[in-house]
Amino acid sequence: MGALKIGEFSQLGRVSVRMLRHYDATGLLKPAAVDHLSGYRFYAVEQLPRLNRILALKDLGLSLEQVGRLLDGEDPPASELRVMLAMRRADLEVELREGQERLARVEARLRRIEREGEPSPYEVILKEVAPLTIASTRTVVPTIPDMPDYRCDLYEGLYAWLDARGVGQQSVGPEMAIYHASEFVERDIDMEVAVVVDPGPIEDVVPSGGQTLIRALPAADEVASVVHRGSMWEIPDALSALYAWIGENGYSAAGPYREIHLYWRENDLAADPGKLDSVVIEIQLPVGKA
Repeated sequence: MGALKIGEFSQLGRVSVRMLRHYDATGLLKPAAVDHLSGYRFYAVEQLPRLNRILALKDLGLSLEQVGRLLDGEDPPASELRVMLAMRRADLEVELREGQERLARVEARLRRIEREGEPSPYEVILKEVAPLTIASTRTVVPTIPDMPDYRCDLYEGLYAWLDARGVGQQSVGPEMAIYHASEFVERDIDMEVAVVVDPGPIEDVVPSGGQTLIRALPAADEVASVVHRGSMWEIPDALSALYAWIGENGYSAAGPYREIHLYWRENDLAADPGKLDSVVIEIQLPVGKA
């Protein structure tokens, strides 16, 4: 068989003309000849094995750059191909695991819709959080009804401590409350209130009484996060949705959960109870695979 026009070679190799032109432009598969007057490309039947090898390597997920190195490189093809395929296998294993986890989340969402009749108003996402430096005060709250008064006093004392060191409220980051209990409790609640600070101008000391200090809040490779918009008193609904999500998706808690106040300060709102109906709070819970 003589020279084949690009369309004929396209049909023989089961690949588009556009792709053959791309292979030509990248140097991966040059035509056997080109008519200098018309610009027509012509291919030889003997080029079909190279085309088939290109297509087979692409089907394994290798890039065209990798395919070119294998076809024209100086290293032995078998050893280089072994390395490339080992890397590709690792990538596929990650993709497969991520796909399985995503499928599990989809199935969990479907089960929840079927059970409740409508989608949850809370969207839970997974993300990484960086380490922070915080000024914090930690105490044990006797009961849940005591919580509002304790929180108010703790935040007030925390800001007074910062003011005494020349750090005004406007120069610190968002407020947060950190709950250190490993499970839900109604009594003796181990709670820490904090604000994010720049450690530079603040001495790393514990004052007399040992209540307030500067400390590092460690990073977390993976936290389940949900944002609550609405009444302060409906935060338990968001927390319930968060814990339901991690259980349904095969995760478990791996640390204390953080309640982060976005765009507001608790004592400012407490002075006007009506404002407590329109808070924005992010809840973060460090998690790991169960």
